[in-house]
Amino acid sequence: MKKPQLETRHHHPAYKSYVVGFILSVITTVTAYFFVVNRLLPTEALIYIILILAIIQLVVQMVFFLHIGRGSRWKTLTFVFTLLVVLIIVIGTLWIMHNLDYNMMHMSPDEVHTYMEQHEGI
Repeated sequence: MKKPQLETRHHHPAYKSYVVGFILSVITTVTAYFFVVNRLLPTEALIYIILILAIIQLVVQMVFFLHIGRGSRWKTLTFVFTLLVVLIIVIGTLWIMHNLDYNMMHMSPDEVHTYMEQHEGI
């Protein structure tokens, strides 16, 4: 009786894809660096340019290195789930910090210490 064998075929993307992705990543990074170092635009416009370049960089990374495209449904779903979890954590953290700032920062450090002693027993 013949032993069952595992299928060991793997899809290896061409090196051309990696090289193109690397070149595009370097171009977006150097462009952002050039705009910031030379201060060619006002601050507000500079922020928008960097944001646009960051989005382009994200798309390049996802397409050329993570290989997230039309045919990779599970990779796309995993990426969306990861993004959702990260957003929940970041937004929750900002919400908690804002609440702490609102509730505690209207007092001087001595007032905070007195408040904590009276209300929390610390």
